[in-house]
Amino acid sequence: MTNAESPIAALLAQGDGQGLALLRGNVRADALAETLAALANAQGGTVLLGVGRGGKPEGVADADLARALVLDAALLCTPPLLLPLPTAVQLADTTLLLAEVPSGLPHVFAVRGRYLRREGAADAPLAPEALRALLLARGQGGWDRQLPTGATIEDLDPARIASYARRIGPAAESDVQGFLVRRGCLVREADGLRPTNAGLLLFAADIERWFPQVELTLVRYRGRAMSDEFLREDLRETLPEALRRAELWVNEHMRRGSRMRGLERDDWTQFPPAAVREVLVNAVAHRDYTVRGEGIRVVMFADRLECYSPGRLAGHVTLSNIVEERFSRNETLVQVLADLGLIERLGYGIDRVLRQMADAGLPAPSFRETAGGFLVTLPGHTGDDRTDVAGTDTTEWRRMGLNERQIAAMQLASVGRVGNSDLQAKYPEVSPETLRRDLADLVERGLLLRVGEKRGAYYIVK
Repeated sequence: MTNAESPIAALLAQGDGQGLALLRGNVRADALAETLAALANAQGGTVLLGVGRGGKPEGVADADLARALVLDAALLCTPPLLLPLPTAVQLADTTLLLAEVPSGLPHVFAVRGRYLRREGAADAPLAPEALRALLLARGQGGWDRQLPTGATIEDLDPARIASYARRIGPAAESDVQGFLVRRGCLVREADGLRPTNAGLLLFAADIERWFPQVELTLVRYRGRAMSDEFLREDLRETLPEALRRAELWVNEHMRRGSRMRGLERDDWTQFPPAAVREVLVNAVAHRDYTVRGEGIRVVMFADRLECYSPGRLAGHVTLSNIVEERFSRNETLVQVLADLGLIERLGYGIDRVLRQMADAGLPAPSFRETAGGFLVTLPGHTGDDRTDVAGTDTTEWRRMGLNERQIAAMQLASVGRVGNSDLQAKYPEVSPETLRRDLADLVERGLLLRVGEKRGAYYIVK
């Protein structure tokens, strides 16, 4: 439960409106479903449960039961409406429940055959012309909630499902299968529960059996162009695992260091880790999984990171409005990844990437649609303006006869550690064997200590 008295008081003062519905705690499930659908068919919004006449906070009797009411009401919509988990909030001694309806959903929602849209403070029926226009604007979606032929609930990994349920808490642990139905990962059929495409992508025991196209390729080149020398790793995992491993791989292989600016230490990384994470998450969550023959590609160069995702921009999103507009091609995937803390449910995160790049003193990323996909490029620090990594006096090292590359290695090691890959990225024109000899010489001189073996080895100040 969260204490959010000021924001909740502001909502109560705002009153019912275009993006806000104040409802009593004992509202009927079908009436609540109509309001949820009406908001979803407009621009999304907020439902606050536990509010009586005149905006007076009455509270909900049981926050868990109220949360279940919201999720059950969402299931009454056609197609089922997927929502972030409602949040219990405290206003003085009163418990209210806050539910968010995202914007940019790819469907038009009905309740018992009625199509409504939020207009002011009312849930108004959609006129035939308006309904046709909305259907045309939103197009067809929902591949992630379709049923793959032959898949059964036994094709899901119980351990992965249990881990997800623990992350959610009592709302999921008390009825795991029911919760997965609400989330769009399972569907109840006459012959039992069956997983959707999203359910397999997220929890499959053998992801390659069902989706050979679900591959995430990671490549790092030493210089600013492709060459015959590179590091590569191919990930064929469920989406949450692929995301975590990809983020770790990029963070391990990007350059980093520090330098002193007066009395302040300036730590830097080749790319802002938070921006990298947003780009990876968006590539996985919003790619077009119907495209076969290619997967997501993340390629690191000395001066940039490129992330390619199969499938062009979805819905009404274009390159010109990508920062402001929202459209979820895979709303089930997005919601579960949000439950796992891997993605921000109500936005693509493009605006956050722009802020993170600016805060790091880097140029803005570029976005480009290709013939069959979407490419994001993050410019990175090349290290050219950060040679004095530790801000140290290099006079003694030069007097010892260390070359420029060895001095750079000592500066990097002085604030942490240095590896062969760090020097290869900084001096792409120098052969790996020469850089290996540079480091070996520093070890022989007693200046550095080697830790680890083979590719995982790195060096620290002795």
